[in-house]
Amino acid sequence: MRIKKLQSFLLSRLRASDRFLGGKAGIDTNASFSHPWMFEAGYSTVRQNYPAKGSTSNRIFAPYSVYKGKAALSINPILPTFTKLESGGIKVDRHGVMMLKFWPAIGERKYDWEKRQLFALSATEMGSIISMGPQDSCEFFHDPSMLSSNAGQVRKTLAIKPHADGSGYFFNLNIVNNILKTSERFTVPVTTAEFAVMKAACSFALPHIMGWDQYTTHPPRRTEGSPSKVDTQLLDLEWDK
Repeated sequence: MRIKKLQSFLLSRLRASDRFLGGKAGIDTNASFSHPWMFEAGYSTVRQNYPAKGSTSNRIFAPYSVYKGKAALSINPILPTFTKLESGGIKVDRHGVMMLKFWPAIGERKYDWEKRQLFALSATEMGSIISMGPQDSCEFFHDPSMLSSNAGQVRKTLAIKPHADGSGYFFNLNIVNNILKTSERFTVPVTTAEFAVMKAACSFALPHIMGWDQYTTHPPRRTEGSPSKVDTQLLDLEWDK
């Protein structure tokens, strides 16, 4: 009898969870948030069996997000894609990244998703963050036209610096577009605990974005055609909103 009651209780909780997570994960404390001013939850729950819903059947949305007074920041891994070799076997077609997303606040607990900016961390850049100590800082520069005559026209700079009192870090993203004559800046302070979660997430995701987890797990995703240049594709991820 106790087992049946427990099963009934768990089933009711699962159904309630499904109803809550049936749409896009979110929290609406004022019942007034709507796209593009959306206050998203910093976590998601997914089950092992993904429902078949066309092209989105295997897409998982599970960002880790922090919301502060002037801007918000989320991180989530982008897995690599693979291509089949004519000689047999497969190889990485596009390396994965850890995608950072920044978007500005437009009011109390309201954020403008349409004005988001992306910064794609490579495996080596993730390693820099993982190895950071309490007083360490790091800085990364991205330029989509680095190897062309338009180098320097549009660039992004991500700087991570510790708080003076050792209570956390500042994530500063600066975007300069000399073509459009625009400049944007995002500053998100994170606590020591939040930064610890980010470092642990990077450590966990690293072998996955490199494709090394595929040695022992399920077959990887494949893309048709010849492999294209990795650097170009990584920039496409970051600079195409």
